[in-house]
Amino acid sequence: MRGVITSGYSALSSNVLVLNKHYAAVRVVSARRAMCLLFKEAAEIVSVEDSTWETYDFDSWREVSAYRARYEREHHEWINCVRFELAVPRIIRLLFYDRLPRIEVKLTRRNIYARDRNRCQYCGKKFPMSELSLDHVVPRSRGGEMTWENIVCACVACNVKKGGRLPKEARMKLITEPVRPKRSPAVTLRLTSEKYASWKPFLDAAYWNVELRD
Repeated sequence: MRGVITSGYSALSSNVLVLNKHYAAVRVVSARRAMCLLFKEAAEIVSVEDSTWETYDFDSWREVSAYRARYEREHHEWINCVRFELAVPRIIRLLFYDRLPRIEVKLTRRNIYARDRNRCQYCGKKFPMSELSLDHVVPRSRGGEMTWENIVCACVACNVKKGGRLPKEARMKLITEPVRPKRSPAVTLRLTSEKYASWKPFLDAAYWNVELRD
C-alpha cells in the first residue's frame, strides 16, 4: 500500500488545475480529487520549473516531495501520510481524457463580481461582495437585457442614485466598458497569486476556458 492520508485536510482543499492529455486546461478540482486520480493512475503531476515542466507519477512525486520538504518546505502545502509527506501538486494531466472544455463563460453573479474585481463601476470604490449589487446599464424598464455587456457591479449608493435612468441621464459614467470575458474571470483573479503562477502557460484565453468548481 502506497500510503494512507491521515491529516492535511486544509491542504486537500487546495485548488489543482486539470489538463487533458493534450495539455489543454479542462477544469479546477480539489487536491483531494487530484490525489484520487493519481492513486488510480489516471493522471500524472505536471511541475513547472523556470518555464519548462516535468511530469511525475505518484512514486516519483513522493521522491520529489522528500527533497522539497527538506529544502523548499515553505513554498508548498503538505499532505501528511502514515510514512511520508506529499507536496500538494498545482497541476495534473489526465492520461486518457482528450476532450476540450466549453469556451462559454457563464453569466453568474460570482463571475460578474470577479470580472469587475468587486469594484463599483460608477464610483470606482472596492467593496465586499455583501455591499455590492448588480446594475443594468440600460434599465430593464427601458429594454435593457440580462447580458454581459449590460450588467455591472454597483455599490448601493450609486445604484440608488442611478435608479431607472441611463448613466448619462444620471450624470454618471462607467469607469470600464462591460464586456463578455474570454475565460473565467475567477481564474484571472487567482492568477494574480504567486501560488497559482504555474497555471499561466496552460490558460491561453484564445483556446480554453477553465470551469471552476463551486
